[in-house]
Amino acid sequence: MGGNPLFRHLDFTLSPGTRMGLMGLNGSGKTTLLRLIADELATDEGTIKRADKLKVVYFDQHRAQLPDSITLRDALAPNGDYVIYREKPIHVNGWCKRFLFSPDFLDLPIGKLSGGERARIAIANLMLQPADVLLLDEPTNDLDIPTLEILEESLLDFRGAVVLITHDRYMLDRICNIFLALGNLDCTDMYASYAQWESTAKSALAPKTPKKRKNPAEVSSRPKLSYQEKKEHKEIEEKIAKLEEEMRELNHLLEDPLITENPARLEETCTAIALGETKIEQLYLRWLELEQKSEGFSDGR
Repeated sequence: MGGNPLFRHLDFTLSPGTRMGLMGLNGSGKTTLLRLIADELATDEGTIKRADKLKVVYFDQHRAQLPDSITLRDALAPNGDYVIYREKPIHVNGWCKRFLFSPDFLDLPIGKLSGGERARIAIANLMLQPADVLLLDEPTNDLDIPTLEILEESLLDFRGAVVLITHDRYMLDRICNIFLALGNLDCTDMYASYAQWESTAKSALAPKTPKKRKNPAEVSSRPKLSYQEKKEHKEIEEKIAKLEEEMRELNHLLEDPLITENPARLEETCTAIALGETKIEQLYLRWLELEQKSEGFSDGR
């Protein structure tokens, strides 16, 4: 885009039941790919083939804000006392319970609800939209644990295709059944699981056998790492090892009844784990980026 290609050799099909996680550094084109699928942007090259009457929904919990004055009842069921879900009517009392609301609160103005509760309304409305493909860009931001669980269960229950961008590795693990790694123009890889992608990234950190000496003219034309990048490259493996040890200790805390029986401490621990896993993922991606740069995998290769 804008003269700089983001994708090459990109070929995949979104069929019912496909739940694809997009992997890559910031700027690798994850959000751009969502917008291309949503037909909000046009491709510079290549073709996107869409089925006839395909319905694509781009979920953004902050995009459509409901007025504070309307009631929870009207927010969840704007067309009466029933909603139509999977071609079956469900009374608003049952529908609200599915998203952790008590029927006693149906006449409460939504302006009095918390951010997490309003996010659950957005998820409820998402599930009612007639969609074949759902696109989600960082949907977990600012969500509490109960709302995250509701979102995950709703996505697993969705019959169409899902494309997901998130730094929450636990959500990726639970939701996605295929992963697309972006950021390398010369090779766009697909993975069957987050663990497979992570294993590939880890194997790239292993010591490599010496390679055949290259022609000096060829080597000199390749992009070189700066002093700071070389220093960063050396330190990343140590940082990953330290963070992974911290993650092991935090995961052990989840077996402690003093943690699991205290909602506040449990949420604090889960948040720390999610943040740590995000940092580890970003370090792996950054290491691969530096490794590719040092070996000459660039646009001008």
